[in-house]
Amino acid sequence: MTVVFFVGAIYYFTTLLVVTNLYILSVAFLCFIILSGIFISKLAVDPLEEYVKNLQELSKETLHELNLPVSTIKTNTQMLQKALEDKKSIKRLGRIESACSMLEERYKELDYMIKMQSREDISEKFSLKELVEERVVFFRTLYPQMLFELQADDVEVMSDKTGVGKVIDNIVDNGVKYSNQLQKIKIRLHETTLSIEDFGIGMDEVEVLHIFDVYYQSNNTVQGFGIGLSMVKRFCDKNSIGLSFDSVPQRGTKVELEFKKLGT
Repeated sequence: MTVVFFVGAIYYFTTLLVVTNLYILSVAFLCFIILSGIFISKLAVDPLEEYVKNLQELSKETLHELNLPVSTIKTNTQMLQKALEDKKSIKRLGRIESACSMLEERYKELDYMIKMQSREDISEKFSLKELVEERVVFFRTLYPQMLFELQADDVEVMSDKTGVGKVIDNIVDNGVKYSNQLQKIKIRLHETTLSIEDFGIGMDEVEVLHIFDVYYQSNNTVQGFGIGLSMVKRFCDKNSIGLSFDSVPQRGTKVELEFKKLGT
């Protein structure tokens, strides 16, 4: 319809009104094209904007509804643990509790993503030591075969707490996946430097150069999509967190995160 109207307008001005000033004609049609573009864009964008808004509201409502069953499961499993004496039942209850913890992690991630989409300011002052200890407790439950060796100073930082937790999770998870016979992860927090070291297959210099590429995996036999470290790199760059890798083949990989001191 726009094209038909445009051609009809040209015919009307040039044939019926016999407009010979091409400059005035060009300016008029340029204004018409701009107004048409704005009108068509608004028709296309408004429904999409409304859809995104409704989707965000639905996500918030769904997230709120998920919080209640997760809290109920956790509370009741803790109560049952005190009453049960049968080892098999206690073990089964432990599996339920682990599954609930994983569900709670997905809940926190969804909440974090919604806040990110809403562009809320999610920086806060928090204890990095407490966050690291919390993540280690989670991974000890998830990977009971692994030895997590932790030493941490009491350090406070100002950053995106949930995002930092996701960065730690990605690095530790990679360390577990690429661990070899020596199933140990060493975590050190000294001043504002957090180091996470595994003793697995390691990487050579060429592999280290590509680890931040999306979908890159140094070992195709390991399950994953190769997007974790690229997300880690983007987050660290955005939040002014220093990120460095030191890796030796068959000896392991050490990752260091350098946080800014408070007040700098």
